Amino acid sequence: MKIGFSMVRLVGGAVCFPAPPFFNFYTMVTVIIPALNEEKTIRQVVKLANQSPQVTEVIVVDDKSMDDTVHEARKEGAVVITSTKLGKGASMKDGVLVAKNEIIAFLDADITTYPANVVEELTGPLLNEEADFVKSYFTRQAGRVTELVAKPLLSILYPSFPNFRQPLSGMIAGKKKLFACCDFEDGYGVDIGILIDMHNLGAKIAEVSIGNIENRMQPLEQLGRMSREVARTIMKKSRSSEVKNLETYENIQVIREQMEFAIREGLMSLKKIAVFDMDNTILQTSFIQTAAEKFGFNQQLLDIVTSTENPYIRTKLIASLLKGRSIGDLLDLTDSITVRQHLQELVDELKKQGYITGIISDSYDCITNHLKNKYGFDFTISNELEFSKSYATGEVKVPSLFLSGEGSCCKHDYCKLNALVKICAQYKVELKNTLMIGDGENDVCCIRKAGIGVSFCSSSYLVDSVADYVIKEPDFKLLIPILD
Repeated sequence: MKIGFSMVRLVGGAVCFPAPPFFNFYTMVTVIIPALNEEKTIRQVVKLANQSPQVTEVIVVDDKSMDDTVHEARKEGAVVITSTKLGKGASMKDGVLVAKNEIIAFLDADITTYPANVVEELTGPLLNEEADFVKSYFTRQAGRVTELVAKPLLSILYPSFPNFRQPLSGMIAGKKKLFACCDFEDGYGVDIGILIDMHNLGAKIAEVSIGNIENRMQPLEQLGRMSREVARTIMKKSRSSEVKNLETYENIQVIREQMEFAIREGLMSLKKIAVFDMDNTILQTSFIQTAAEKFGFNQQLLDIVTSTENPYIRTKLIASLLKGRSIGDLLDLTDSITVRQHLQELVDELKKQGYITGIISDSYDCITNHLKNKYGFDFTISNELEFSKSYATGEVKVPSLFLSGEGSCCKHDYCKLNALVKICAQYKVELKNTLMIGDGENDVCCIRKAGIGVSFCSSSYLVDSVADYVIKEPDFKLLIPILD
């Protein structure tokens, strides 16, 4: 059987080796759905994907939505992860790295008029070994950027490029090994960029019709931005071979604050907050210590912890140990750590009793957001591990919420209590109406100042001494009587 490409190629820095023959056991499909504020449609799309008999995994990659997208996706059984970076391209790359199956299909989250067999249509040529990559086309109410920008530019800058009906379509499917070789662009250029990369890789590309599709019409201002980004991607990727090895520039993407609260009417009416620590509280062990054992930097971690007194510098140095690790590596590691018993039951009971639930941790936002998505917490505050193309850069941003300011209740310049105070102000909840659950000495200020402070499986006498309740058994169910 002929394979779509037969030599080592470089695309966006990824090295692609010759693909091995694909056999019949490549029959399971992962559906990835990038989503941003799609609470009204996401559940329907997830349900549709799950109805396909060969789909064993549906991943919703949430771009830090400010509505109920995550909650609605979880209702239909989707795996939800939080994108490492703002933008569809990063979300798609994150999904590819996390996906367990070799065959991957992408669906848009805002479309409700998919045909019932859309996944089968997209993946059929792959499963039948007729194609390496599938691009959909469809009838729709408009396609101005395609007709006025994409097609004319391709004909001028890349005259040998095949004439695809809808090169900007986002409903696609392909083999994971090929997606791993693509450079996922930021912004609206991602879909045309993937198509050009697949063509340059020599992939066998098929087009399939998925009928009539209706989605939201973009305003003219948004279409202008789309046109610029699509044009920039085509110009960047359609250059002659003499300059293709030059490093291409990237758009500067502003890292938005990790804490973008979805303040909804329902949450604004709540008057109680429950906050969990993560390491050794939600998780049975510390994430970074587990990472040190897994990735082999135990000694470096020990040297940093024992020789660096300043918590800010210590945080920066520890983050550097994760450089080069993919979001998939980190989330897989997180899922390998045992979660304390009955966590979900406690979170559900807290919500039933009107609590806003959250995680405040010295760890990283990609990890706390992953736990938030899995168990239904309302917010997280943690250090913001930076990524480039879904790989950790080794840099970290400490949220300003941890730093002292107006209303601080302790003398520490850097403290979880500073974050808790600001959270209370954000949600208009008095500090006395908070519940804090933690185990470490960095939780002492929060446990002491909260309305109810719980020392949970702590080995510290100091933590136990300031807590209202001390629980030594690793079972969250033991906290439910406290709520009553």
